[in-house]
Amino acid sequence: MLNNLKPENILFIDIETVPQHANYSDVPETFQKLWDKKAEFFLKEEQTPADIYQRAGIYAEFGKIVCISAGIIHWVKGEMHFKVKSFASHDEKQLLIEFSNMLEGFMQKNFDNNLCGHNAKEFDFPFIARRMLINGLKLPQCLDIAGKKPWEVKFIDTLDLWKFGDYKHYTSLSLLTAIFNIPTPKDDIDGSQVASVYYKDNDLDRIAIYCEKDVLATAQLLLRLMGKPLIEDDYVQRSI
Repeated sequence: MLNNLKPENILFIDIETVPQHANYSDVPETFQKLWDKKAEFFLKEEQTPADIYQRAGIYAEFGKIVCISAGIIHWVKGEMHFKVKSFASHDEKQLLIEFSNMLEGFMQKNFDNNLCGHNAKEFDFPFIARRMLINGLKLPQCLDIAGKKPWEVKFIDTLDLWKFGDYKHYTSLSLLTAIFNIPTPKDDIDGSQVASVYYKDNDLDRIAIYCEKDVLATAQLLLRLMGKPLIEDDYVQRSI
């Protein structure tokens, strides 16, 4: 499979999500009860559903997307360059509309184009699709995979590639970049801090920059798995 891939035919993405409300006390009563029921599965001793409400951000039914970053590889004078753009907004529906328009345009350019993320088959791709439906939006064709044959699904997952068929094995993006000696800038924040940066600091640009780092890291990881050279730092462009 990897031998047939062209880096320029891949759209690399990553998303950042937060709980739909800043605090458990702000959650409408109906959804408080539903969260209480959900939280029963992972509550630890002496914890309450309110104590772990920050985990709500990883579930499409209780969370929302605040940023989607997308990057592409392109060639300039024989050198690989990387361009990354973020769709970040407090208005999730508008964010999803803008991302969907870009995604449709990219996928229509070439039949061989694919989406790529790390653990994206389990998280990013279904989360985006679910939030689009919740917001009353039509799914882009590439995310509307119901009934499609496996070879018709345009998803690449670097975690899936690393598993080699081992379904129980999870390896983080940060660990894989470390073992493959992929240079990564020192992170300003990590995933556990995104909700706090969003609700307390109201800093979407900081979240977007963090998200873009993961997009670039995913692209570099796929290049390593393909046996190709990495993209030089000077050839990475952020599109505002």
